[in-house]
Amino acid sequence: MNTKLNKTDFILLGIYFLVNTSVGIYDYSIRQSVLLREYFIDFPIDIFLTMVLIASVLYWIIPKYIMREKKYISFIFWSLLLLSTIGIIERLTGYWSGGNDWSKFNDSYFQIFLNGINRGSNLLGLPLGLLLTKKFHESQTQIIEAEKQQKENELKLLRSQIDPHFLFNNLNTLDSLIDSDAEKAKEYINRLSLIYRYLIQTKDAEVMELSKELQFAENYIFLINTRFNSDYEFTIMKNINIVNKFIPTGAIQALLENVVKHNKSEDKTPIKTTITINNGWLILTNTKSNTASNQESFGTGLENLKARYKLLSDQQIQIHNMDKKFEVFVPIITLSE
Repeated sequence: MNTKLNKTDFILLGIYFLVNTSVGIYDYSIRQSVLLREYFIDFPIDIFLTMVLIASVLYWIIPKYIMREKKYISFIFWSLLLLSTIGIIERLTGYWSGGNDWSKFNDSYFQIFLNGINRGSNLLGLPLGLLLTKKFHESQTQIIEAEKQQKENELKLLRSQIDPHFLFNNLNTLDSLIDSDAEKAKEYINRLSLIYRYLIQTKDAEVMELSKELQFAENYIFLINTRFNSDYEFTIMKNINIVNKFIPTGAIQALLENVVKHNKSEDKTPIKTTITINNGWLILTNTKSNTASNQESFGTGLENLKARYKLLSDQQIQIHNMDKKFEVFVPIITLSE
């Protein structure tokens, strides 16, 4: 669950403070002993201290001691200390704004501490409860939408595995090879069979070992190079150990298809594509052409790949579309983390 405040969270808090302050002003107005300065001090201070509490809980305590480190004792300790500190400040401010006699303030330290926790809880409880309820509902909605998108992605991926254009184009290429280069035709058949076997074996897998995806990419690149001759050049650079590294199944296929779909060689200048494996990222970089290829796209596409990452990782794909080149940064997933 994302604990950061967004625009609608601030709107919700604004409505809460408006209602709460209105009730407080009415309560003050029916009292006989309330000083005028209490109206201008107590309510702004309460709003400020409540926002400090909310920000501390959502941006510090929950992310650090619950989401990342799972230190529940530390979570309880810092929560109580925070509530007590803010509660004490709120009480002392109210005591002063009400014109009370400080000589009569004789609470023990323990009483001050407990009273601070109580007052801090009163300040934080309802607004934080409203926020967490809202964020829980939003996260559930996002999960439902992501699962729906995932199902659509799986259907598109399944259709791409038996796409008639893909099969037809490869059969045409194979037909021409049989007469002109029998040995290469045999290699082409072998690579094509490896691709289809991989697609069938991984159709239900959400993620796949990076090493296997790169093996698939090598076979897929062979088909592209055979079909388009020297129109495309591909280079794979492995700068790190790829053991225990994963990416979404079919991710590289989608990236390669995107290159072929949107770029066509001009004046015998090939489209140069580099797949680089660095720490945390698979980076595909390709030169751009002014003329788009008229080839069919039979993959999931970059938008579908983005949607799949919503279920698999808290990182996102980065796309840099520049004048001379196009880059896609795909986060590498390490399941042991």
